[in-house]
Amino acid sequence: MLKKLITLLCSILCATSIYSNPIIGGITKPVIPTENGNIEIPELPNKTTDEELAAGWKLQKNYTALLESKLNVFVPLEILSDIDINAVVIDNEELNVPFEIELNKEPEKKDYYKLKFSETEIDIDNDGKIDTYIYSPKYINQRILKENYVNIKGSNISKDGDYYKKIYITIEVDE
Repeated sequence: MLKKLITLLCSILCATSIYSNPIIGGITKPVIPTENGNIEIPELPNKTTDEELAAGWKLQKNYTALLESKLNVFVPLEILSDIDINAVVIDNEELNVPFEIELNKEPEKKDYYKLKFSETEIDIDNDGKIDTYIYSPKYINQRILKENYVNIKGSNISKDGDYYKKIYITIEVDE
């Protein structure tokens, strides 16, 4: 009799755990967790996959969002060319050596950009007298500047020899 009671009690406990415990293989309904508790998803007939389950829901609201983006890209005006000037000055000779400066693009505004040289009056032989001058138009209005020249006054050069000088050129905005 005790054996039958224990068997009956075990079968009742096992039967309730099968229906409530999904790990053992019980029958459970899908639920959606919310703040106030779980909401059971209603069973749909003959639908087993997630896509089919989601198809049973109706769209309540539909929104269309239009986004617009604007991008302002600015390419600065740059000097592309390196300039090498070679000249031979004999005695008191005065030379004008022309040179060109090439830019990466045509300037957007006229009479707005100008060239700035690190030096425009140079003492090439370091004797205290200015002997080399750089001339250029005041404003940059073209992609290739052709009106530039270096003026060398041989009368102010007192020492014979080969002279080298680096001059840096930048572009500035006229204010």
